[in-house]
Amino acid sequence: MKQKAGILILIISVMWMLHTFSKNFMVDPQFEKFISKKDQILTDYNLWISMIRIHILLAIISLITGPLGVIKAIRDKSRNFHRWNGLIYVLSIILNFIPGVYVSFFATGGLPSIIGFLILNTLWLTTTILGFWYIIRQKVMLHSQWIIRSFFLSFANITIYIIVAISHNLMNFAYGNSYTIAVWLCWPLNLIAAEFVIRRKLLF
Repeated sequence: MKQKAGILILIISVMWMLHTFSKNFMVDPQFEKFISKKDQILTDYNLWISMIRIHILLAIISLITGPLGVIKAIRDKSRNFHRWNGLIYVLSIILNFIPGVYVSFFATGGLPSIIGFLILNTLWLTTTILGFWYIIRQKVMLHSQWIIRSFFLSFANITIYIIVAISHNLMNFAYGNSYTIAVWLCWPLNLIAAEFVIRRKLLF
């Protein structure tokens, strides 16, 4: 069961990583479609483009290293690889905090979305640091639990994508309202999913 759960997470991570990279760096590298849906004025277009690209690239790194860290078979095979992979994962999220906060201030949906994203970024950073802190103190179980919470928050954009698709495309909500709803639902839903995985011990 643990192996199947790990493989499923790896498949989802790889598929979403490929989707994200192709969409933002090949299909629409200038983010024209994304910007067209914004109701916030970009005060510095070039800075925003740089920040969103850094934010996406670091998020992709976390999506690559995340499943490699939480899959038990990979973790048990090489502890040294697990440590280095984990360090890259932690650094990718710490370095992503400032770009993440910056792009949050230009989120579609205005102030409610901005606040929702700031909470998400803070939770992502906090859960990651706690996971790192507990492994330094050799509290492996607490480390595993907090890193799983961190990793599930890495999937927040997938949850946003699904909620927007349902509420906007199927239920005909205004795009801005759909996006705001998705921003506020993504982190509690993902943390609930993380708690389910932790309680069932599906990954450790």
